Amino acid sequence: MLREDVHVAVPTAFYEDETLYIEATMTHINHLAKNDIQSVLLCGSTGEQHSLTLHEKQLLLNAIQQESHLIDHMEILFGLSSIRQTEAVQLAKSLEQSSIAGILLGYPPYIRPTQREAIAYTEAILSATSKPVILYNNPARTGFDLSVETILSLSEHEQIIGIKEAGNLEKIPELMQQLTKPFFFYAGGEQNLYSKIELGFNRLSSISANVYPKEIKALFLQLTTLKPTPSADFEKLTNIVDELYAESLLVQIKKRLSMGPCRAPIGQ
Repeated sequence: MLREDVHVAVPTAFYEDETLYIEATMTHINHLAKNDIQSVLLCGSTGEQHSLTLHEKQLLLNAIQQESHLIDHMEILFGLSSIRQTEAVQLAKSLEQSSIAGILLGYPPYIRPTQREAIAYTEAILSATSKPVILYNNPARTGFDLSVETILSLSEHEQIIGIKEAGNLEKIPELMQQLTKPFFFYAGGEQNLYSKIELGFNRLSSISANVYPKEIKALFLQLTTLKPTPSADFEKLTNIVDELYAESLLVQIKKRLSMGPCRAPIGQ
């Protein structure tokens, strides 16, 4: 089981020629660890996972495992999604042999699988690992939308402990009514966070915490434990977050963190 309510989806650093800058990625994760962050997600959408080859993903996996102090004290998650199921399964096997705490399982972009095909894809990955799995549904990025029925079916697998839902947020109350086991609902990013929590989201996959780690974590804790009416401090932080989201979010964050460019055409 994954214990942390907030994880930070970290960017992947690149040199100017777009090759991996692994040292800068590890440096940033160490910085987050020193600023009250106990969990990070490597190789997610914020990490430009679909621009990475399987070999590059495995290099990042190997690198984080060399950071023994991070592995020992942080909950490290790893994004897993591929247009090729065989590559997704291969990465799942590598993750199974690692000290990674859990997997964020995304769906292939562009090819728009059926619900039945998505179940087969998911179960092929589950068969390759015993790690806790968070489903990731993001129709805007994939062109595919996990249905409520599919989520309920997949939730019967013991490994699946939650979902990061970036599609129809109204699914959450419906799922809460029908699920028969404890389940975590991860909000993707900070936009409309208060409204998401009111709908039932109880965990956060943060992007802005790359820049404001302590502030975002404290805000989420306040909103989920005390559920106050939004305060002046909340409004101030919301305005700061909105500034990040006003332009290309990932480009803004990588510039602020000196983590190099995004891979073209992003940031052109």
